[in-house]
Amino acid sequence: MLGFGLLSAVLLCKPALAHINNLADEPIQPLEPMTDINPGKALLGKQLFNDTRLSSTNSVSCASCHDLAKGGHDGMKVSIGVNGKTGNRNSPTVFNAAYNFRQLWDGKAKNLAAQANMALVNQDEMDLTWADIDKKLSSDEAYKKQFNTLYDGVIDKHSVTNAIAEYEKTLIAVNSPFDQYLKGNDQAVSDVQKQGYELFKSYGCSSCHQGKNVGGNMFQKFGVLKDISLRDGGSDDLGRYNITGNEWDKYVFKVPSLRMVTQTAPYFHDGSVKTLQEAVDIMIEFQLGRTVPDEDRNAIIDFLGTLVGENKEMNQ
Repeated sequence: MLGFGLLSAVLLCKPALAHINNLADEPIQPLEPMTDINPGKALLGKQLFNDTRLSSTNSVSCASCHDLAKGGHDGMKVSIGVNGKTGNRNSPTVFNAAYNFRQLWDGKAKNLAAQANMALVNQDEMDLTWADIDKKLSSDEAYKKQFNTLYDGVIDKHSVTNAIAEYEKTLIAVNSPFDQYLKGNDQAVSDVQKQGYELFKSYGCSSCHQGKNVGGNMFQKFGVLKDISLRDGGSDDLGRYNITGNEWDKYVFKVPSLRMVTQTAPYFHDGSVKTLQEAVDIMIEFQLGRTVPDEDRNAIIDFLGTLVGENKEMNQ
């Protein structure tokens, strides 16, 4: 715990509310829609994204784990695949995933297409082979026509995952209240939310959670200043170490985007934390090595609520 003198100093020395004078100086930048999108391929990708035939049991689609009406994920600790099988990691939101520098918690997938391929062939997720997928899609005349037009009739790993990725590039949630504030609308967020942003920066949260996606652009060790193995209720997942075998990659994960964080409980790679309040407390303790007054933590959470943007697919 902080000593009384230090705690008093924290309470008395709040960062001043700031007007955004120079956007380039801010650690967070406004989120913009992607422009290099092929509309036909994106439409095909949307159909594939929602098609349960892309699973061995005809019961699971990409949308099963990434429900656009639920913030782009499924709200579960870990997702359920074919035949009730479960993995060991929480499904992150698909909204704004196109801005992540890698996909999956450990960064194993280099891009959206690679991630789609891994899900389709994973025995615990959709459990198909590419021969299965070709057979299923080739038997559908509407799909055949679209693939003829867009991919010269080729139905394979490249064309299917490329179309799904093209659709996911449209899932950018723009025009959040905080983005409006960054662009000069001081009334878009409250004074408490502005204070939360200043605290987010002054406490050091923005050292990892920054850029357009407020994260998603680097790897970081879970437990920078306090050993994460001391945390109750967490998993023993070693993160990138499982891929690289490098000792320094133990407990290293991709820093998640905070853009949809108020909509995507439970939290962390293992889905072990039910509330955002608890998640923020754990981050402050294990990543920053400190505690903060409840008032400050609550203001930071209020700020995080301003990061949720809009996308037409959310309401369909």
